[in-house]
Amino acid sequence: MPSSLVQFENVSFAYGERSVLADVSLSIKRGQVVAIMGGSGSGKTTLLKLIGGQIRPDQGKLSVAGDDVGSMNESRLYTMRQKLGMLFQFGALFTDLSVFDNVAFPLRERSNLPESMIHDLVLMKLNAVGLRGVSEQMPSELSGGMARRVALARAIALDPNVMLYDEPFTGLDPISLATIGKLIRDLNDALGTASVIVTHDVEESLSIVDYVYFLADGKIVAEGTPEQVRASTHPFVKQFINGETDGPVAFHKPAAPYAADLGLEQRLA
Repeated sequence: MPSSLVQFENVSFAYGERSVLADVSLSIKRGQVVAIMGGSGSGKTTLLKLIGGQIRPDQGKLSVAGDDVGSMNESRLYTMRQKLGMLFQFGALFTDLSVFDNVAFPLRERSNLPESMIHDLVLMKLNAVGLRGVSEQMPSELSGGMARRVALARAIALDPNVMLYDEPFTGLDPISLATIGKLIRDLNDALGTASVIVTHDVEESLSIVDYVYFLADGKIVAEGTPEQVRASTHPFVKQFINGETDGPVAFHKPAAPYAADLGLEQRLA
């Protein structure tokens, strides 16, 4: 297994005529937690879809655990995805399955393990996220933070090489947010995975990640360690980190002159 578990080399992708990613190169190594930050529509979720093989690069090369995702057929993609774990934005638990059966689902679907071993593995994963005591409850009986932790237990059920997180902190209270952040860091270190976090949450992310890439208009405009990011004078990074309303990402979208839109020029003529 290569040290770089996710490697983008000059990757470009477009939906029809609309360019989403342009000449993106990045590397995520084993044991790293890496954040992908940027405004809405910057290409962050598209990047996750490329890693999972839902879409293929138009140009460039993308490899996961040393395998070229762009050249895989459906069978090889299915095998490759067994190396991935995914925590969806709001957990995406199966509402009609218990907590235990949610975590057991990937083990039953993708392995031939006996039920006795699946039982022990499920309790092990739930114990890792502090929720072994709710194994028989239904998702509707859980708080938002607890549901997110169950979803994380399900995501690590097969001990993935690469973990993908799509906005894992959205909608959580401060305690749940800190808990999820700590679990992401601790589980990454325990499993030796590479973790990719798409997020808008600056403070929590910078406290747990090893490296940050900033996307804007489909391009990586800045990158660095948390310390480098906090000290950066790059205009986009400063605007994003400080939550400033105007800057490289302008408050006003391009438009005709205001007076012309109001018809003032004709009125004054």
